[in-house]
Amino acid sequence: MIHEVFMPALSSTMTEGKIVSWVKSPGDKVEKGETVVVVESDKADMDVESFYAGYLANIIVPAGESAPVGTAIALVAETEAEIAQAQTKTQSKSPTPPKASPASPPAPAKAAEPVAAKAAPPADSPSKRNGRSVISPRARKLAKDNKVDLSNVRGSGPYGRIIAEDVEVLIGKASSPVAAPVSTPAATPVTTPAVTPVSTPTPATAVTPGQVIPLTTLQNAVTRNMLASLTIPSYRVGYTITTDGLDKLAKQLKSKGVTMTALLAKAVAMTLQKHPLINAHFTEGGINYPAGINIAVAVSMPGGGLITPVLANADQVDIYSLSRTWKDLVERARNKQLQPHEYTTGTFSISNLGMFGVDRFDAILTPGQGAIMAVGASRPQVVATADGMLGVKQQMQVNLTCDHRVIYGADAAGFLKDLAQLIELNPQSLTM
Repeated sequence: MIHEVFMPALSSTMTEGKIVSWVKSPGDKVEKGETVVVVESDKADMDVESFYAGYLANIIVPAGESAPVGTAIALVAETEAEIAQAQTKTQSKSPTPPKASPASPPAPAKAAEPVAAKAAPPADSPSKRNGRSVISPRARKLAKDNKVDLSNVRGSGPYGRIIAEDVEVLIGKASSPVAAPVSTPAATPVTTPAVTPVSTPTPATAVTPGQVIPLTTLQNAVTRNMLASLTIPSYRVGYTITTDGLDKLAKQLKSKGVTMTALLAKAVAMTLQKHPLINAHFTEGGINYPAGINIAVAVSMPGGGLITPVLANADQVDIYSLSRTWKDLVERARNKQLQPHEYTTGTFSISNLGMFGVDRFDAILTPGQGAIMAVGASRPQVVATADGMLGVKQQMQVNLTCDHRVIYGADAAGFLKDLAQLIELNPQSLTM
């Protein structure tokens, strides 16, 4: 029997996927539940497994090309004798175009059964899965091409996952030790030096003037979201927050791994407890009040685009665990290893450009959320003190973008007022 492997829907917003690499080659034996291909969804690379055991008979969509969700991308034959039959069936069809179109997928063999490929479940904490090492698809392909044995290698990725850099060390293409984690710094905290340092942006890909570079899958996903946001009647409310106490707390906790991003997320989450409407969003059936407070924070991605890793139930998690979780999320986001639920379940978003020295900006509302807060740099400002004198205080500007179908101006103002009071008068509560 011959089965079609279809492009899976790896997230609710995914309309097409790009083949990053084929882990299996035509003729290779495939076990049930074994990874056969790596697909780039909207914002992550996902291992895709086969539902059936057999042999990878033919690859319909090669690596580097895209196909709409539900389109056949390969054929799996249950027996070796059926491999040639499957290849003949594919060759009798029209050649696969360079870019897969939404046309009907190739007809299966007479006894074929449609089989939707499934995304591999997220790797859990042990570094072994079913007795096998957890290996990223790129690392597996690199090891196969260079005949590198990974059976005794301890990975440097999250939870001991073997990543491409580990294999490169073994074949002499990299100089860093295998056991050294490949970490990407989390978003730079909004600290308070006299002059805010400007972080160096991710280098852009070298381009030739006049050249047109196609959008990546991630950039296409961002574009779709931004177009959807145009249908939302939004408005903005700004507020100035004094951050002397928060900055002092951040310096005290920095040695313990606590970041300013985690502190801001925690402060917002605690304030949202008092303002559940700001955590809600519009639906055709009415206002949806989520069960949890999940703070999504925008992170720029190498090569362009952004992703919003989610700090789930941020109001209930202690600041130290929140910081560790954030560091892990950023590392895996930059390595395109996040699972869909780790970047699609936010109920409120934060976009922070303060580390670039930006004073203020407006953030575009994320579809499916009621509000997003833009955070500027914390700077020393001359202000009038309570005793009528002049003094210098660290202050930052925040702008809240809201869906006016859900949140009215007074609601937004009340939220920002309470957030400012928490940060200015009781920042220590963030550690409780």
